[in-house]
Amino acid sequence: MSAPLLQVTGLSRAFGGVQAVDGVGFSLAEGEMLALIGPNGAGKSTTFNMVGGQLRPDAGDVRLAGESLVGLPPRTIWRRGVGRTFQIAETFRSLTVVENVQMALLSADRRILHWWRPAAAHRRADALALLERVGMHAQADRPCSALAYGDVKRVELAMALAHGPRLLLMDEPTAGMAPAERLALMALTRQIARERRMGVLFTEHSMDVVFGQADRVLVLVRGRLLAEGTPEQIQADARVQEAYLGAGFDVEATA
Repeated sequence: MSAPLLQVTGLSRAFGGVQAVDGVGFSLAEGEMLALIGPNGAGKSTTFNMVGGQLRPDAGDVRLAGESLVGLPPRTIWRRGVGRTFQIAETFRSLTVVENVQMALLSADRRILHWWRPAAAHRRADALALLERVGMHAQADRPCSALAYGDVKRVELAMALAHGPRLLLMDEPTAGMAPAERLALMALTRQIARERRMGVLFTEHSMDVVFGQADRVLVLVRGRLLAEGTPEQIQADARVQEAYLGAGFDVEATA
């Protein structure tokens, strides 16, 4: 059995007298979709931000392909192969769709300091190929400001893929999207993860997305890992039902 792509051990972080995360550990394999869920205040965002380098843990370790990421700035972690999307999509609204992806390619090529040169001159064919993969090729020359929100999320995904990440962190990727849009986006992400052997760690409140697209699910409650397993195992776990999902939870009802 191969070593995991991501290995998190004993991750802890306190804010003042509040223990936000307490000894959390998990692993993530290449090509795997891993969902991190739990009630508000469970420690999901804190855990997520420690993995991505926005927060430094008080204790524990985060290893990507065997190398520790703890203490490295987010930019260095990005260079090591960790991409990220955000709850509120981060795009340049005044630029066209393809120019947004070209800006991401400029950054991946360490040429972002030459931003005053037209983005249209940089790797347009590669940018179009990324847009083709996320279903946005036909809208390449439209300004991002004219797109529907679901399409903006697809552009953000293409931008996140520009530097070929081994691990993609997605913070509530379907927030604000209609049910059909969110399922389509995460099904697409799952396909790309399989193709590229890219691990995906995502937080999500839409249980239809979690149980429909994740390979495994982690449940945090009060800063600790309550349960870990397949979607089917998590849905059937009495502890998870009591602490988060509620008795008689039906994923179909959330679609």
